[in-house]
Amino acid sequence: MFSRFVSFVRDYFGFSHKETRGFMVLLFLTLLCLLIPFIYRFVVTRTPVDTSAADQRKLDSLVALMQTETAKRPQYGDRSGKEKTTAERFQEPKLFSFDPNTISTTGWQQLGLPKWMAERIEKYRSKGGQFRRKEDLLKIYDFPPDLYDQLEPYITLKETPRSDRFSDDRSGTGKPFSNEPYPTSNRPTFAERPAKPVLQPFDINTADTAQLIALKGIGATLAARIVKYRDALGGFISTDQFRDVYGLDSLTVDELRKFGQIRSGVRRIPVNTATADELDRHPFLSRRQAQLIVSYREQHGAYTSAESLKPIRILDAKTIEKITPYLEF
Repeated sequence: MFSRFVSFVRDYFGFSHKETRGFMVLLFLTLLCLLIPFIYRFVVTRTPVDTSAADQRKLDSLVALMQTETAKRPQYGDRSGKEKTTAERFQEPKLFSFDPNTISTTGWQQLGLPKWMAERIEKYRSKGGQFRRKEDLLKIYDFPPDLYDQLEPYITLKETPRSDRFSDDRSGTGKPFSNEPYPTSNRPTFAERPAKPVLQPFDINTADTAQLIALKGIGATLAARIVKYRDALGGFISTDQFRDVYGLDSLTVDELRKFGQIRSGVRRIPVNTATADELDRHPFLSRRQAQLIVSYREQHGAYTSAESLKPIRILDAKTIEKITPYLEF
């Protein structure tokens, strides 16, 4: 039987005699691994562990703990411990009339507030805080509302006279502040008021940062960025190039178009004598493109027009169109 199975395996898989033996060993190990769990169940006898005693001890400890908690819990009508209100947990108050803006820390404690709450109120007053209404006491963090209800009838606030509230020197003349209307004779007329300067269009290719900052939406950072980009280009040839400046939104571009006019020409690069570094400084050319322009010029001679740049494959038509106004042939 076994010999027939071995012959079948050799014929079916085309194994050699040695490969067939290896296959049979592998098959045997596989079956053994599958049967080990079942064999273990029959060979090993498990003795059940008696946990009744341990469970009983744990149950007894839980019952004892519940009884202790029940004994500690206050009965109905007992308002001791945590069942007391916030005011009852404080010391018994001695109520008397008081002004919260002047009462001392000791006075607060006599009214039933703890020392830390009294010190918090004192700190609030030392920083300029003032109680203008009775309800302002509740603005103090953690002030107990139920204690406030007890103290509210005893709070007396002194009205600050109007003359005192406005007697500070606001004019810097050493005289008290007056509610008298501004003298008509000293009031500047509309004609005397300085007129707001009217912005005038300027040449964007020669403008400085001060002229750009005067425009709406342009600060010192954007103004410096516009000038830097313009100098790198050699000057703007179209207002559409304003959009290429990083950080300018559509409203700022419209403002720049309104006042930034192109009146002067741009600075051109002599393409037949410029080095690769000089060409690379222009924003429209990469380092690789600048090197190839110089290499092609050295091999084929000087450029005569923009058409002579087209054989350089790395320069596409759009790049040549953009860079041509800035090249001198």
